[in-house]
Amino acid sequence: MPGSVTTALDRATTKTGSTLLNKVPAITATFWLIKILSTTIGETFADYLAVQVGLGTAVTDGAMMTLLAVALVAQLRAKKLIPWLYWLTVVLVSIVGTQITDFFTDVLGVSLYVSTAVFSVVLAVVFTVWWRQERTLAITAIDTPRRERYYWGAILTTFALGTAGGDLATEALSLGFRNGALIFGGLILAVWLARRLGLNAVLAFWIAYVLTRPLGASLGDLLTQDRGFGGLGLGASLTSLIFLGVIIALVAREQVNANRHGIRAKGESPAVSPHRDYAWAAAGAVAVVAAAVVLAPAPTPAAASPATAAAPGKGGHVNPLEADATSPIGDLRPFAVIVDDVAASAKKGDLAAATARIKDLEVAWDNGEAAMKPASPDDWHSMDSAIDGALTALRATPPTKAASVSALTALQSTIGTLEKKQ
Repeated sequence: MPGSVTTALDRATTKTGSTLLNKVPAITATFWLIKILSTTIGETFADYLAVQVGLGTAVTDGAMMTLLAVALVAQLRAKKLIPWLYWLTVVLVSIVGTQITDFFTDVLGVSLYVSTAVFSVVLAVVFTVWWRQERTLAITAIDTPRRERYYWGAILTTFALGTAGGDLATEALSLGFRNGALIFGGLILAVWLARRLGLNAVLAFWIAYVLTRPLGASLGDLLTQDRGFGGLGLGASLTSLIFLGVIIALVAREQVNANRHGIRAKGESPAVSPHRDYAWAAAGAVAVVAAAVVLAPAPTPAAASPATAAAPGKGGHVNPLEADATSPIGDLRPFAVIVDDVAASAKKGDLAAATARIKDLEVAWDNGEAAMKPASPDDWHSMDSAIDGALTALRATPPTKAASVSALTALQSTIGTLEKKQ
């Protein structure tokens, strides 16, 4: 009965000629650049709030889901495309989609193979129901309330699927974030070539839309990871600020164009020259690269030392995870030093000092995740679980000496076990 009422209302709206203007921006170079940048923010911003700011996973997840609900309600109530509101919703969907996948993987322990398969099925169901009721999946026809609801349901699922599929490729297949960026970028290029050769436009769009999620995540890891792990060392906060700044500039331009020219009925965007759009997209990409190069910290001697220790006659940078075989996931000694400091404070009963010091461990572990996890996901999860146990014990309300020492002893044991593996 509710479904028939909704259908009747949608049909009535169509007959009266008061259908919504298409509420999705035109698919241009700027669209794809903003989409990729927003997926990177989805990967980095939640980590920044949870770890660097110290809100924790639960508070961060709740805050982002609340903001998404507010933005999505505002987006659905709007009668036309409002660029800043649309892209704000996309950024929040990106963050929440990442959180959903991380919850299944890190909290519930669901295999990436399973989560990727589940999200694929969910997306297929959304598309099937959408097609049966609307006979179109084209984003140039998001011009009724029901179609828009299907659209945002599909968008959220693509972000979750892109996160799971990307993590599966880079972690389970041990590709790493650098290879991941090249592979997913290559796949998107292949989709573009296939479209030029006649691939259905709607199919090409949705395939590329899913693939931009792992591409953006890989690029984010490349920028945020410490130079010692093969990244540029910008960190999550600086990377998020750079990307957010470029997004704001590009969306502001879209908003100005919308205010000046209006949105055409089929959502083909304001009357702006495609060449000018390509120029803006190129300028945005150059701005990101330039900021990364200028703001990237210089390599520290410790990070540069593995290169000097490379075999004679073999030049170039050597990732310390590849040069040091102290554990399956790399050199754990820097983490062990922090853990020993925390354990010493906890054994003395100075839980405040222990809690303050373990923050360094949390940040360092988060910074190394993208490089260490693909090397041996099972061993990484063992270490991650032990760290979570120590964090939980020290951040309990109130923490106890016995529980904290026990959790830290278990963490030290885990480090010892991993170091003995190789």
